[in-house]
Amino acid sequence: MNEEITFYLDIAKEQMQECVSHLEVILSKIRAGKASPQMLRTVYVDYYGSSTPLSQTANVSTPDAQTISIQPFDKTTIPLIEQAIVNANLGFNPSNNGEKVIISVPPLTEERRIDLVKQTKVEIEKAKVSSRNIRQKTNDEIKKLGKEGVSEDLVRDAEEQVQELTNQFTKKFDSIFATKEAEIMTV
Repeated sequence: MNEEITFYLDIAKEQMQECVSHLEVILSKIRAGKASPQMLRTVYVDYYGSSTPLSQTANVSTPDAQTISIQPFDKTTIPLIEQAIVNANLGFNPSNNGEKVIISVPPLTEERRIDLVKQTKVEIEKAKVSSRNIRQKTNDEIKKLGKEGVSEDLVRDAEEQVQELTNQFTKKFDSIFATKEAEIMTV
């Protein structure tokens, strides 16, 4: 196969993999009813004048399914950590016992679970649209190569490979959705 075509196929695959990674980050913010340290992945603490991820300022753990425990490395940062969690607008109300910050994760109602599944479906659709856009751009580049003298057979084969790649990632997105839906709907 032509080196330029292989180059465009590799780029398409990388970009679609980035869509998966981005989707996983987005979905990690959609809580599934049980406490998880991942829920606080987007929290940044103003730690000695610089914005630092919470995970670098404290140990985050889940002692049970409804509680997140945050043990700061420096106890003087407890108020900063509490403020950072409130500012992150995750819907949590942190409290502290002088040693650590504790977050009680309330159980989800059935209505809220359905809303979260809908929100997840929207994010999955965005990822699918991104992968189709990548397919379109890649096919456009491959067609340009066809106009520059690459054989029609190579162009057609490359377009089929791009479609196969898109189909693979669409299945991956569907699989991610099924997993997240089950996670959300499990009481």
